[in-house]
Amino acid sequence: MIDNFFGYDSVDISDDGTSVIIIDQTELPSKELFLYLKNEEDVAEAITSLRVRGAPAIGIAASFGICVTIKNLKTKDFTAYLSEFNRVYDILLKTRPTAVNLRNCLERLKSTLNKIIQDGCTSVEEIQERVLEEAKLIKSEDIEHNIKMGELGLSLLKPGSTILTYCNAGHLAVSRFGSALSPVYLARSRGVTIKVFACETRPLMQGARLTAYELLKAGVDTTLICDNMVSSIMSKGLIDAVITGCDRIAANGDVANKIGTSMVAVLASHYKIPHYIIGPSTTIDSRCKSGEDIVIEERPCSEVTGKWFKNQMAPEGVKVYNPAFDITPAKLLSAIITEKGIFRYPYNFK
Repeated sequence: MIDNFFGYDSVDISDDGTSVIIIDQTELPSKELFLYLKNEEDVAEAITSLRVRGAPAIGIAASFGICVTIKNLKTKDFTAYLSEFNRVYDILLKTRPTAVNLRNCLERLKSTLNKIIQDGCTSVEEIQERVLEEAKLIKSEDIEHNIKMGELGLSLLKPGSTILTYCNAGHLAVSRFGSALSPVYLARSRGVTIKVFACETRPLMQGARLTAYELLKAGVDTTLICDNMVSSIMSKGLIDAVITGCDRIAANGDVANKIGTSMVAVLASHYKIPHYIIGPSTTIDSRCKSGEDIVIEERPCSEVTGKWFKNQMAPEGVKVYNPAFDITPAKLLSAIITEKGIFRYPYNFK
């Protein structure tokens, strides 16, 4: 079992089912601010503005978002319920196009709804209860899978290892524990030392703001570096393994993750350092044959020119290209780890 070093889950639902509860990640590391989201506008804004982020976390947030939105509308009419479900479903589905967990979680709720209807149920109260049970099951499975991934990931590391991670694939990116960082937290729970180098992860600084924050909170030996220092520290033999998360995995093993991950993968390959991807099987998208089929989200220019800085960091009017993700070719990876096992090239996830 992995200790919960944080005392809270990054995504939850209130006891009365009227609010999605998240920690506002845009306020970290300055303060821990918890938000109570009560409708589709609140949830959609929180996802698009990265108040909640990380592929598993946004899928869970969206699942709870449908449930709380319709509950708060207090509709008792069956037809009206179906109409509202589909309306909210469409709104939340469009918030982040690259992370496949969002789509998978919402499709799972819709499939559950359709089965309930096929069973002949037209009671809105019963439908709401059963759909909410499925949303809660998605979260509990996420926690269970994170623990399994932690076990598998830790089996590839030696005590005293130093890993390099990129972006944030820890507690804040899931409901609890993390994907890429789950082996680190499992090791910490068992008294095994694993050291971490965390890349700052421009332009949104998820490594500096979030990964460094949560690792320190858990008492993990952590060193923060700029993204362009990766080659330097690898060349010095300071890194035993690279472990990163994933937002979508194509059927051939190509991986979409935070922009810059492919750069790290190329360097790890050059220096012969193993690079492990850790993510739940729900991140595998069999509809995408390769990384070429994955839609890459483009973010606002302001994130590059000065979002996290006191003063504008670039001249007004400069053109900006800001893709949120890049594709790491499957051949560059040492293994892809899901709760179902450790997979190696050429990948067969069945």
